Amino acid sequence: MEYEGVSPEHGAGSLRRIKLTLAYNGTNFCGWQIQKNDRTVQQVLQDALTALHKHPVIVTGSGRTDSGVHAIGQAAHFDTTLASIPAEKFIPALNTLLPEDIRIRKSVEVPETFHARFHAVEREYRYYISLLSENNPFTRPFTHTVADMPAVRLLNTYARIIAGTHDFTTFSAAGDTSKTKIRNIGSAAFYMEKGQLVFRIKGNAFLWRMVRSLVGTMLELAQKSESPEKMLEILNAADRRFAGTTAPAKGLFLYRVSYA
Repeated sequence: MEYEGVSPEHGAGSLRRIKLTLAYNGTNFCGWQIQKNDRTVQQVLQDALTALHKHPVIVTGSGRTDSGVHAIGQAAHFDTTLASIPAEKFIPALNTLLPEDIRIRKSVEVPETFHARFHAVEREYRYYISLLSENNPFTRPFTHTVADMPAVRLLNTYARIIAGTHDFTTFSAAGDTSKTKIRNIGSAAFYMEKGQLVFRIKGNAFLWRMVRSLVGTMLELAQKSESPEKMLEILNAADRRFAGTTAPAKGLFLYRVSYA
């Protein structure tokens, strides 16, 4: 299969599937997925690939990130007819065309059956929290600031309740259209790193705004020194009205997507 309009110096041939690992600053993006009249990561990446190939190229991501959410390890795939470009050379080729708030970190050739979304077995998110009094201008755009740092030990009594397979209806956004709200969480924990409080969560998949809803709820419970039983009660309610305020998008990073 060949496309018309492929640049002759690159050559054309059978389709190869390329897997990308990319990072982006989500501040000025309306999320990953293409939206009419909005700047999105998927659209900007497809525009760069289209410029490189001289014909439209479709990019498939491992999953969506919301407006303002960042990524260090987002995964995606696309098909290419450019036979003369080694897989790893798509890194400089694309980074030259992309704006500074998106960087390709890794590029490898994968079997044509590989799918960035459906073959992902685990997604890891990290949420960063800093004290308002200590937050500096270099980290402020990427952290949620709080007036008082909650006790990590107390927060982890809530986080342990999240681990396992549960109905996360309480922590899903009103517009979430998932057929089921049941998700499997492999691990969830808070820890301190370089003066910041970090929440790390790993799971097979997540509901719309689920991680931010969990963080906001646990921070509110810690402020009130609530027992872990209260977190369990909120989870088991399967009712969005029981959740706390959704934490801001700027502190959330899609950190890693893992494949079998």
